[in-house]
Amino acid sequence: MLIILTGFVNIGRAQQEAQFTQFMFNRLSYNPAYAGSSGSICASLMYRNQWLGLSLDSPSADVEAGSTPTDYLFAFDMPVKFLHGGIGISAVMDQLGYHKNVSASFDYAFRMYWGSGNLAAAIEVNLFNSTFDYSQLRGADDLSGNYTDPISASGDPLISSGEEESDFLFDLSTGLYYQVPGLWYAGVSVKNLLASQSDVLNYSNARIVYFMGGYDYTLPFNPSFKLKFSGLAKTANFSVFQADIAALLDYRSLLWGGLSYRVTDAVAILGGVNWNKLQFGLSYDLTTSKLGVYKHGRSQGTLEAYLRYCFKVIIPQKAPSVYRNTRYLF
Repeated sequence: MLIILTGFVNIGRAQQEAQFTQFMFNRLSYNPAYAGSSGSICASLMYRNQWLGLSLDSPSADVEAGSTPTDYLFAFDMPVKFLHGGIGISAVMDQLGYHKNVSASFDYAFRMYWGSGNLAAAIEVNLFNSTFDYSQLRGADDLSGNYTDPISASGDPLISSGEEESDFLFDLSTGLYYQVPGLWYAGVSVKNLLASQSDVLNYSNARIVYFMGGYDYTLPFNPSFKLKFSGLAKTANFSVFQADIAALLDYRSLLWGGLSYRVTDAVAILGGVNWNKLQFGLSYDLTTSKLGVYKHGRSQGTLEAYLRYCFKVIIPQKAPSVYRNTRYLF
């Protein structure tokens, strides 16, 4: 389980899955029913470096201080006509301090036309591999300055072994996604239905519910511009809540830019460009919590980059052939 402390405001907030500011371009990782909804074959890459400049002090010069949250994502999806829907694959590597989580997801979405749009229901298979390096952890009694033998100095049984441990988990997710192409979309999904448990690392997957939606508004006085609104809300075990909202101004699907806000956490600037079949996006988060009050050693923001390539395979229909033979003319 990935636990990320996002600040203290009388309460603690944590997340279990990777978090992305450009969520509107990364819907597959939040909702498996999105698979194949674009009508194109698409592959995406995302990179996120969270809390740049955050000071990570190490108790010893010989010990690394770990890393701030760093995420890598790959996603692929495509429509499959004979399956009446689409399929998708996504992989995420999440690194936080001495904890690394690598996950892979395999999606199938069944899609049908309903009203003016189409509705999809999906099932997703999730595979997780988590690794924790206990040898780098320090107990409370190590903070006094006794770093000669920090592992043996700690009385915490969970970290006294000083070894690296890992575990493999299996889980399932599901989702619903409805869209009117070019106008609006909405979806709900539940991740980690089985809430799989790891006895090795002493944790269990939290069930996470995602709600997403978006609306495109074409400016009546200049149809070359569209305002694109999107939102993402999530809750882990209905005890931790977080929400993102964003507004982008799009010019002829060639250029876009705008702002995003994550409640109690960050304000982000987003921008991007479409070139032929390639899409590139960049975002920068300004941390608004106490973690980023622009002092030495605090967060200087979060940088995120996004790359996507989409194309369609169109199989031309064969013209009807005519068979002529003089034997059949009589």
